[in-house]
Amino acid sequence: MSINIIAAVGKNNELGKDGDLIWKISEDLKFFKQKTMGQDIIMGRKTFESLPRILPGRKHIVITRKPEIIPEVAVCDNIQELIEKYQTKEGFIIGGASIYSQFIENAYKIYLTEIDAECKKADVFFPEFNKENYIRTVLDEQYDDEQKLEYKHVLYKRR
Repeated sequence: MSINIIAAVGKNNELGKDGDLIWKISEDLKFFKQKTMGQDIIMGRKTFESLPRILPGRKHIVITRKPEIIPEVAVCDNIQELIEKYQTKEGFIIGGASIYSQFIENAYKIYLTEIDAECKKADVFFPEFNKENYIRTVLDEQYDDEQKLEYKHVLYKRR
């Protein structure tokens, strides 16, 4: 399985607080949709439950030990089962933090929206990874007028 990761992070790798994203930037949500459309998206149960609905045009795969609570999506009990079932596929890891941590060392591409802001009340963080193993390419730089935020879409591609 070819593993890609996608996330939006603050200056200190902040991802979320109180079970939700910290920043919801319209153009970044469009970037997420563009990158993940037609792909398998892989997430933990809490991330799945935080979605407003099933995201159209993507196969949802949820890693959980409680498959009976999620009847409308593909479910894997653990990462090994996921890799065995989908070994020839490409997938995007979309969260949460523990799922990112379990896949980060095997990621081929990491798409990070690097937001030039901090959230002191963040309670979920993106894992550290060895950036020396990746070629960093800034895809674009943007400014969100509504929230007064500068951010970059960055691709880290394994060397």
